[in-house]
Amino acid sequence: MPTVIVTGSGGLIGSEAVTHFVRAGFDVIGIENDMRARFFGPEASTARTTQRLLDAHPEFRSADLDIRDQEGVRRLFEEHRESVELIIHTAAQPSHDWAASDPHTDWGVNATGTLNLLEATRHVVPDATFIFMSTNKVYGDQPNFLPLQDLGERLELPEDHRYFGGIDTSMSIDSCMHSLFGVSKAAADLMVQEYGRYFDIPTVCFRGGCLTGPAHAGARLHGFLSYLMKCTVTGDPYTVYGYEGKQVRDNIHSNDVVAAMEAFHRRPRAAGVYNLGGGRASNCSMREAIALCESIAGRELNWTIIDQARMGDHRWWISDFSEFQRDYPEWRLEYDLETTLREIHDRNVEYWQAGVGR
Repeated sequence: MPTVIVTGSGGLIGSEAVTHFVRAGFDVIGIENDMRARFFGPEASTARTTQRLLDAHPEFRSADLDIRDQEGVRRLFEEHRESVELIIHTAAQPSHDWAASDPHTDWGVNATGTLNLLEATRHVVPDATFIFMSTNKVYGDQPNFLPLQDLGERLELPEDHRYFGGIDTSMSIDSCMHSLFGVSKAAADLMVQEYGRYFDIPTVCFRGGCLTGPAHAGARLHGFLSYLMKCTVTGDPYTVYGYEGKQVRDNIHSNDVVAAMEAFHRRPRAAGVYNLGGGRASNCSMREAIALCESIAGRELNWTIIDQARMGDHRWWISDFSEFQRDYPEWRLEYDLETTLREIHDRNVEYWQAGVGR
């Protein structure tokens, strides 16, 4: 039976990948040490998700391993060298603000951890597909210099602008502010590409927009839609940072992300790079997201706006994923924004109302 190793297996994309590939007939091994609880507090712990996966899939195994542990990572790969054909790397420190509070840990997890996984792949299973969950933050704040118009509830590009349909990988990553998180993820992204080109390993970087879904343990510093819905349900206050709440994000369901991973693994190639997000089909401003959460939850959100935006944060981001669709035409988005938000609400509302995740 072929084996898949999933890092960050208790997180949003990692847990979706575990379920997907177990059902597809793979032997799935997760790497998860619940650093999310350290980053964002106990309410963001991945322990509940990991236990749910173990209960639902008795054949799934979860290794309590830190990807910064080079020898530990190598041992795990060696143990399964005969069967590993896919590595899905989703483990990360994912917050701008947290990165600035502890740059060494941020770099260690995002950059050095990725290097450890690439080296283990290169030396132990060089024919395995290596899928890296990158981020649109590798482009820094370059999108903030686009000629955006104020449409009242959102910022928007003119329809005749080259990026109106979404930003593609032609956007430069140079000469802009990235945040320390963006830099550590960009380093990892470039390493994944380089191992693909230099060592001819089948690799891909998926530069995600806002990744979302019902398994997201949303917290103040990370997990936009999940945390927004959680605050709407519980009455906890929510703060919008800058841009009058008109900043735009595209949002892609974790199920659609994992479907893209499977499509790439069927026909892998070296050094693939794609922007992946909700695109024009699934995007919203903060104001629009708040209104939709209030409509679904049937109650008003207690929210405020402060003038200061987060450093390096985007005023507007919509992904152009047509490059991926061109190469993998069988893939398409299955979830729109409202469907995703309703699923987030319905799956978590009782848990949040009971105060367990607060």
